Amino acid sequence: MDKILISIVTYNSKDIFQTLDRLAAEVIPSGDFQVVVYDNGSEAEYRQKIASYPFVTLLAAEQNQGFGYGHNQVLLPAKNRYAIICNPDILVTKADVDVMIAKMKQQEVAAVCPKVLNLDGSTQHLVRHRLAVFDYFLRFVSIRFLNRLFDKRLADFECRDLPTDRDSFIKMGSGCFMLVDVAKFKAIDGFDERFFMYFEDNDLCLRFGKAGEQILYTPEAQVTHLYGKGAHKSFRLFRIFIQSMGKFFSKWGWRFF
Repeated sequence: MDKILISIVTYNSKDIFQTLDRLAAEVIPSGDFQVVVYDNGSEAEYRQKIASYPFVTLLAAEQNQGFGYGHNQVLLPAKNRYAIICNPDILVTKADVDVMIAKMKQQEVAAVCPKVLNLDGSTQHLVRHRLAVFDYFLRFVSIRFLNRLFDKRLADFECRDLPTDRDSFIKMGSGCFMLVDVAKFKAIDGFDERFFMYFEDNDLCLRFGKAGEQILYTPEAQVTHLYGKGAHKSFRLFRIFIQSMGKFFSKWGWRFF
């Protein structure tokens, strides 16, 4: 039987061991999955710990060339029919993965995205139907009166009105956990590697759409995203975020408001 490929790209992520432990307990025992971890030049001790998981195939790079590059190294040569793009900070059960696989087979879509939760069970609103510079300004600069003034706009930006009792076709889903049809992923040449980190999932989804493919969001499947919000805490990551945002809007057209 063709196994489902789970692709994880990491760089010294402290959360990956929770992710691998959950996979070991919930997903791997079925024998239906294979896990490939692409490490972007992490410390030797960290790599050794990842390699200690018997179900993991570790691909060790000498340098960090980015999120999309790493997943491309795993997915573009893959022979699997389906693959899961998985962040190193995701907790998931096999039941939820099975729901996503069933939906993909029924709908023949390019990608399926689940409902993404915080550790406390609240929803992370990561689906998008548009991107504009002003919306990111509102999210990064937390000014109470501005947030109140533009609450409806932010709600629309975050697609908070997505139905919770049925599936929806969406324009852009999160790459933190996404089931993809590998052939359709290859047909658009995978991730655009010009995005080192951030916006590569939005770009991938838009290119799926441009190719006439669809993306399905299903609230029936849920994953927990530990979500460090690195760009909010690290100036280096914030700089990478701004660079990627510039590349995205330069590619797809600038929208400020």
